[in-house]
Amino acid sequence: MKDQIYDCLIVGGGPAGLTAAIYLARSHLSVAVVDDGHSRAAMIPLSRNQAGFPDGISGGDLLARMRSQASKYDVTIQTGHVEALVKTNDVFVLRFSDSNVIRAQSVLLATGVRNRRPAMPDVDHDAAVARGLMRYCPVCDAYEITDRRIGVIGTGDQGIGEAVFLRCFTDDITFISPDARHDLSCDQSAQLEALGIKTISGPIAGYEYHDDAVTVITAESKTSFSSVYLALGSDVRSGLAEMLGAELTEDGYVSVDRHQRASIAGLYAAGDVVLGLDQTTNAMGQGSVAAIAIRNDLFGRYPSMTLRRIRKSLAEI
Repeated sequence: MKDQIYDCLIVGGGPAGLTAAIYLARSHLSVAVVDDGHSRAAMIPLSRNQAGFPDGISGGDLLARMRSQASKYDVTIQTGHVEALVKTNDVFVLRFSDSNVIRAQSVLLATGVRNRRPAMPDVDHDAAVARGLMRYCPVCDAYEITDRRIGVIGTGDQGIGEAVFLRCFTDDITFISPDARHDLSCDQSAQLEALGIKTISGPIAGYEYHDDAVTVITAESKTSFSSVYLALGSDVRSGLAEMLGAELTEDGYVSVDRHQRASIAGLYAAGDVVLGLDQTTNAMGQGSVAAIAIRNDLFGRYPSMTLRRIRKSLAEI
């Protein structure tokens, strides 16, 4: 007996991938989700931006609820690291590091991005994030530290943008360069000065953690904050799309149309691997849009056959 051919293979078990899985399975499609266990959503200690959860919900709890919901519709969810993705005779083949494979008629990439972390042990980083001493998303949680002392670690346009964004939450912001002196233009320096945003040059030598504060240590100072935001950038996890030859943006995001279709037939992308708003709710919306497009495209290819018959025919190839 040949390996099962799924209607859709989803790479990434975060909010985008799991939303799509639920939608697809409820359309009677066979769905497999492959997750490497590194969803950024899992690191969220408590989100109060998630509609429907007025007291907040952790990222881990949200993903657990979504996995439980997907399992009610027989979605296959497995952990693994994907080594390769190819397309042969209109069938996608995903290969794992242990040489096992999964085949599917369509693929949704929901692989997200990877945050660039400060130079520190992972265990210290993860503990600081869990306690809210280090944060990544001011849109998500800056409200929680309104009127407190905030540090922003970064430099350049991205770091300045984050510091300026945070200015509406507090008037006590310090912009800290992680490696060396800030390289600021006259206009940038004037903008920060006008907003009352202080600057500290790096390099950062280390951190000290307290009950309700974190101290950033540099050569010129030791400064304590209620929380620091890490504005160090991120790396798009679009390697599988590149492997297939799909079109990417200049910054490495997967290029998609308004239905989340990539440039290769049968390939879709949703969530942070696509350029857009870096939010769980946005990822969920893109996941649902992609799922509807996948369902419609599959039925469009085989208008006279039910999906169950399609799978049986493909399995006999």
